[in-house]
Amino acid sequence: MSFYRNAVWFVKGLQEYTKSGYEAAAKHFIPGDLEVNLSGRSFMITGANSGIGKATAHEIAKRGGTVHLVCRNKERAETAKDEIVEQSKNQNVFVHIVDMSNARQVWEFVQSFSQSNSVNVLINNAGCMVNQRELTEEGIEKNFATNTLGTYILTMALIPTLKQAGDSRVVTVSSGGMLVQKMTVEDLQSEKGTFDGTMVYAQNKRQQVILTERWASQYKEIHFSSMHPGWADTPAVQLSMPDFHAKMKNKLRTEAMGADTVVWLSVSPTAAKQPSGLFFQDRKPVATHLPLASSRSSSADEEKLLEVLDQLALKFKP
Repeated sequence: MSFYRNAVWFVKGLQEYTKSGYEAAAKHFIPGDLEVNLSGRSFMITGANSGIGKATAHEIAKRGGTVHLVCRNKERAETAKDEIVEQSKNQNVFVHIVDMSNARQVWEFVQSFSQSNSVNVLINNAGCMVNQRELTEEGIEKNFATNTLGTYILTMALIPTLKQAGDSRVVTVSSGGMLVQKMTVEDLQSEKGTFDGTMVYAQNKRQQVILTERWASQYKEIHFSSMHPGWADTPAVQLSMPDFHAKMKNKLRTEAMGADTVVWLSVSPTAAKQPSGLFFQDRKPVATHLPLASSRSSSADEEKLLEVLDQLALKFKP
């Protein structure tokens, strides 16, 4: 089954996830969707010092939004901030140094941020693809800690702040790679079998889609969405998937193309009219499973995921 999923997915990817796939989809975009004034609205973007996160931050700043860049590396974050401010002429760009793989740090950040800031839109963009199994200092497998647990804690901890702000949204940058995976809830930290970083990442991205669906049904006042940016030429792809990057580099999307649907979901009034909890690609909701791929989880497995995340989140809460 995994061979079938991978083959179907790769063919789909060549048609849809590449630069030419974006160009074909963009013919149907409504340009006015992004003609918005964002002054007075506040956006938090994780992993915002490069790639899709930085491209998203730039587009939002350009439209007058207040932007909070949540990054791990202070130097790179400050450089990104300076570029965004210079290009957008918007001074309301702020840097917060947080390691999304450190659960306690994520909690502490939200507790201090919420005391004096509001946020209308949270963009969960920070991602990690480590190709060898590695534990954080808290003893959690690093990909899961960053992509799933960090995203879960940040989102859950910000729910009261988001509700208070009104017209709030949470956009999670997932990946079409999740289509090749059925969630394995009994091995969330990849302790069994051979460790394959790409598949672990795809598992985490599947978990993010499930979380988005669950949050949408639980918190009706907030608009939730997840999305696939396509195959984009970002520093993360070059670093984590060098072979894929070398083979595909002429077909890859630009960072701005990868960021387009993130921006659309975050700012466009049209996007907010879509039902909450959907998975998007090139400004359209798309299926979260390949045909005949047997990748759906049972409700019990989804409940188990939430239970495990809730226990871990509480364990590290200061």
